[in-house]
Amino acid sequence: MARWEPDAQNRLRDAALTLFADGGYERTTVAEIARTAGVTERTFFRHFADKREVLFDGQARLQDAFVGAVTAADGDAAPMTVVATALDAAAALFPPERRAFARQRAGIVAANPGLQERELLKLATLTDAMADAFRRRGLAEPTASLTAHTAVVVFHVAFAQWISPDEQRSFADLCRSATEDLRTVTAS
Repeated sequence: MARWEPDAQNRLRDAALTLFADGGYERTTVAEIARTAGVTERTFFRHFADKREVLFDGQARLQDAFVGAVTAADGDAAPMTVVATALDAAAALFPPERRAFARQRAGIVAANPGLQERELLKLATLTDAMADAFRRRGLAEPTASLTAHTAVVVFHVAFAQWISPDEQRSFADLCRSATEDLRTVTAS
């Protein structure tokens, strides 16, 4: 650690992803991540609560984007219109330059049952927050929960497409396409 270098958080994230991919998530230690990034373990813990959070630290931003869009939507907007608005807000967090990271992250999560469980918890927490936001908008149950689940399912389907190896469409386009597919399914 000869001299301070900027952007420790991204260097830690890059180092962790490389180590997780090469040696496996379970076998990678925080000490190795810190050493590879050229920082101390203490610096690691200033940025992440544990090594799992390297993969999940964007959860709060995603939830804030979804819930913020639901809360800010026109009070007279139909539930699916609000869902589309929330998906657009979430899509802004997934620019093209983030796709390589997302693909690598998805592979690491898929290879570890504990991380898969954490991913499901992330989606369940997002769904609960969305349902609460829809209830605050005045939607009764079960409509609020159905609408929240619908938004998260569309997001999940679009995300799976977005990280597939040959996919080039934007995340926003994939969300809109999945929403249209859902409308087709429910209209039949």
